[in-house]
Amino acid sequence: MADRYDIAVIGAGIAGASIAAELSLDCRVLLLEREQYPGVHATGRSAAYYAPAYGNDVVRQLTKASHDYFRQAEVPVLRERPALFIGTKTQSDSIAAMRLEQPDLKLLSFAELSKLVPALKPNVTSGLLDSIGGDLDVDAILQGYLRTFKARGGHTLYNAEVAALETQNGVWHLTGRNLDVRVPTVINAAGAWADLIAGMAGLEPLGLEPKRRTAVLVDGDDAWADWPLTIDIDEGFYFKPDAGQLLISPADETPSDPCDAQAEELDIAIAIDRVQQIANIPIRRVNHKWAGLRTFAPDKSFIIGFDPRATGFFWCAGQGGYGVQSAPGVAGLGKQLCLQESLDVTNLSLVDRVAPDRLI
Repeated sequence: MADRYDIAVIGAGIAGASIAAELSLDCRVLLLEREQYPGVHATGRSAAYYAPAYGNDVVRQLTKASHDYFRQAEVPVLRERPALFIGTKTQSDSIAAMRLEQPDLKLLSFAELSKLVPALKPNVTSGLLDSIGGDLDVDAILQGYLRTFKARGGHTLYNAEVAALETQNGVWHLTGRNLDVRVPTVINAAGAWADLIAGMAGLEPLGLEPKRRTAVLVDGDDAWADWPLTIDIDEGFYFKPDAGQLLISPADETPSDPCDAQAEELDIAIAIDRVQQIANIPIRRVNHKWAGLRTFAPDKSFIIGFDPRATGFFWCAGQGGYGVQSAPGVAGLGKQLCLQESLDVTNLSLVDRVAPDRLI
């Protein structure tokens, strides 16, 4: 390629698009995508929800750091909808543990829960309410980052699959389908394929594991439109209204090779059964089904930073199921680390907890 770039970002899902947009303000950035369109895999199959109480402490901090970006977007991307974490009597310890860790969540009795979700059965005994959350317009967020990237002079190359990645004299050489480029810095934002990209660079994998997550849409009811996102406290299922229908997931985490994930009938049946055990929700047919891969590091925290084993190789991976809701926070931290800028107080406290070398 004739153009010269400072950075090549591998992967045009939400992780790659957001960090590319941030970096393009100061650098010449090339964004590479193996598919013909951006956000085909995990990003395009997200449950599309902003849940600041969801995930471990690292995830929650970077999700909260993303709040202002979503609220201040030129195009509305966040519609308020609370999140409700529910439990049966046998799950009271899980409710207590989450409340202890996050005391801002409001403890609700069954009577209070049933006002929010009248379909709940009495075997649901308590729950925790997080009122700071909402539905996300994933496509609007992704396209917003891509527009920003283009406006700042960034260049995107689709149908460009990396087949080889070598470094010599401080320069990375990337070759593959429709691709031949040299850059000093490579950002690995390849999602489920991130460890494979590292292998091309001659690095041992960090133990990233893609896991399949299934979701279905079933007939909804206008009376359900304002229900909260309702999550089993032990993450056995969740459901929420979605454009006049009801989205249901068994919250499955089935290990998978990197692939174009597809929903399996057993997981769909499990999702429906789990929801109907705790709620009187008639489900007559499945209108749409899909699956996506959520890729986790062994400790389920993000991987953001330069790999100490290879100069100029930067990770932005391991977003799990939190990639969209945390994208602004992750991209901001990633930019600061990649350009070695001064870190704000929140990001400074996270550096060691997201560093790749913790997994080496």
